[in-house]
Amino acid sequence: MDAERRRALEAVLMVTTEPVPPQLLAQLLEISVTGVEAALADLAEECAGRGFVLEQVAGGYRFASHPDCAPYVERFVLAREPTRLSGAALETLGIIAYKQPVSRAQIAVIRGVNVDGVVRTLQRRGLVAEVARDPGPGNAVLFGTTGLFLESLGLDSLGDLPPLGDFVPDAEVTEALDATLRSGERPRHARSPEEAAEQPGPEPREEHPAPDRPT
Repeated sequence: MDAERRRALEAVLMVTTEPVPPQLLAQLLEISVTGVEAALADLAEECAGRGFVLEQVAGGYRFASHPDCAPYVERFVLAREPTRLSGAALETLGIIAYKQPVSRAQIAVIRGVNVDGVVRTLQRRGLVAEVARDPGPGNAVLFGTTGLFLESLGLDSLGDLPPLGDFVPDAEVTEALDATLRSGERPRHARSPEEAAEQPGPEPREEHPAPDRPT
């Protein structure tokens, strides 16, 4: 790649707000995709030791802050954008990410609560979108994650999500929890028979005979 095209490649990656696919870069620079990928590999090596890296996410390339600088970047971002996703939104987003395409009703069954408002919030944030319609009765809208979701998590594809099994407790933990739920927990104020035997009860009151009443 000549110097002019190399500078153009850097300029495009500098101004983009979304990952740029190598095919689009090849069209812009009027060279082959192989040539673009080779130039991107060289550019990624040149970023070593700097505060930014060239990363591949969501099927494209973009400049991003170096992971080592995350604490400083996080402090900066939080100072400018105080709003964060709630726990309910994060839980719903996780369900959609792993179960997509999924309907509101299916999400509600998993969470046990109405999720209409949370799903709308995720849509407004651009993290989820309508991707299909359920062919069954009612033709419910099915939701899936977006490219912005992948970009926000620094993932190139959904295949990069950690296996769901990593978050599931093993059989031993599950059996212990099940046994605890079946046996029930003793109320905090209740004492076991052993505790009751060790701790003396209240002292008996001294009883006085009632005075004789005149007959």
